[in-house]
Amino acid sequence: MKQLLNNHKNLRKLTTLVENQTTYAANHAELHIFETHQTAEKVELEFGFPIIASMLTGKKIMHLNKMPSFNFLPGESVVLPSNEKMIIDFPIATKESPTQCLALGINPEKINEVVYNFNENVEIERENNQWKFDDMSSHLTNNKDVNLLINRLVGTFTKNAKSKDVLLDLMIQELIIRLLQTKARHLILKDYNTIFSDSRIGTVIKFIKNHLTEKDITLDTLANKACMSKSNFSKKFKNTLGISPIDYINSEKIKFAKKLMKNNPTLMIADIAFKAGFNNVSYFNRQFKKCEMITPQQFKTTLFKNSFTTF
Repeated sequence: MKQLLNNHKNLRKLTTLVENQTTYAANHAELHIFETHQTAEKVELEFGFPIIASMLTGKKIMHLNKMPSFNFLPGESVVLPSNEKMIIDFPIATKESPTQCLALGINPEKINEVVYNFNENVEIERENNQWKFDDMSSHLTNNKDVNLLINRLVGTFTKNAKSKDVLLDLMIQELIIRLLQTKARHLILKDYNTIFSDSRIGTVIKFIKNHLTEKDITLDTLANKACMSKSNFSKKFKNTLGISPIDYINSEKIKFAKKLMKNNPTLMIADIAFKAGFNNVSYFNRQFKKCEMITPQQFKTTLFKNSFTTF
């Protein structure tokens, strides 16, 4: 990202110290990069189209409608509906270390096209789970897939490649789908016992939660719960939540294993794997590292060091 911002710095003109704006245009979207070089409070900003805003450097304090105020930090994004007023504080911006943020505006017709196709692909025999993009604000913290896409978008916007518009169109479609999957995953996992309890995906999530530590949760079992064929169920699950059923089960088991380690620091790794529903320690180690980027033993060591330091 640093190199991308250097490319931008060579192109932009600095005309104000608070929310200096540079715009890069494409067929279906505009990228706005904002820079603030001094502390400021209650700066208002509003767009007439949906916005995906992502922090690059520094810190903002965001005040949005129907959401508690929150710190907005690098690696985080917010999705904002059309005409959503933002009130922003800049507590640490300086000339030497500016606060930088991007706002990606997407043509509503392009959004509607992608959303329609997304809903067609996640719909299960006309169940009424119609996901929308431009209906409410949401705050995404360190979503790896979204961050990678945003980095690629910035790089493509700030270079004059011949294939720029084609590449941006594909990336924007993927970004919208990633955000819809993130929203669907958050809502279904949060409310699988209430508003989504009578949906097939909600029923499956509830079953997984209730039988998480069992070793025989198979695709066949889950597909039967959803009253679908195994191949169709796997496709619909991944299209809706952005993750395969098996990867979701493993990620939930890893969360359970982490809780076991925190609450029972003397447990052996093999015991933790067994209690979390894994019947193979090597597979548990691989899945743990895949999810957490460290091994279970390294995680336990970190917990011990933190406890010792606190003590």
